[in-house]
Amino acid sequence: MSETTQDEELKAQIRDHYAERAVAASQSEPCGCGCGCAPSAQVEPMDDVARGLYSVDETSDLPATAVLASLGCGNPTALAELHPGEVVLDLGSGGGIDVLLSARRVGPTGKAYGLDMTDEMLALARENQQKAGVENVEFLKGEIESIPLADASVDVIISNCVVNLSTDKDRALAEAFRVLRPGGRFAISDVLVQGDISRVPKDLMGDPGAWSACITGALEERDFVERLGRAGFADASVEVTNVYDGSDANNMCGAPPMPDGVRLVSGFVRATKPARASCCSGSSCC
Repeated sequence: MSETTQDEELKAQIRDHYAERAVAASQSEPCGCGCGCAPSAQVEPMDDVARGLYSVDETSDLPATAVLASLGCGNPTALAELHPGEVVLDLGSGGGIDVLLSARRVGPTGKAYGLDMTDEMLALARENQQKAGVENVEFLKGEIESIPLADASVDVIISNCVVNLSTDKDRALAEAFRVLRPGGRFAISDVLVQGDISRVPKDLMGDPGAWSACITGALEERDFVERLGRAGFADASVEVTNVYDGSDANNMCGAPPMPDGVRLVSGFVRATKPARASCCSGSSCC
């Protein structure tokens, strides 16, 4: 089997996985990143899903299904320090929680785009947008390795536990660089690995379920920073916000233990596109 075929099969499994999560959220069944869903007679989004990532003030006027479909590992809208009038793109926007919060922060003179490859998530996000009555939002179907927006068209890129799902992370980062305006900001939450990633068991690394659960697609921390630099970004950094050490049954939904010296973490990943980039990754300059 070719590598391309393997990647397409993995992508299809990830898409199916998150389609199930979208359906579960629409039926008020709380989920976490990569988890199975437990039915709940009463929706308790802050306790069951967001786990303190979002404040009550942020989520109180959002549809419950937007919060229930939050499958992330951080709060990128807070990380990005969004300003009125800015254009924001959320990579892998899911049920739309970060897009709706971003739209509120950039105001009517700004705009928030959400990009997702899963039809069920897009349908849920558009429903949530309608319920929230937010107009400065647009949800796009596509993949983060091929963003359907023009060069230098957004000010800020956010994402919440999605880049680790990409089967071609260098291409995803190159696309992020392409669509950012000079001086634009890359500010995402993601799952990363600290330590020697080659020590992770091969059977785990090849497990599609573990990839969908934000585990085996995670980049090693320094590798992520280096890839951002190769894509053209400057000032790349990682701020660790949580360590999944297996002590909490909810950490990464019961992720298997890592070898000694290797651990999964979630963190804020930041970088900027230089104000005067000599060239863009790929075939065009901006």
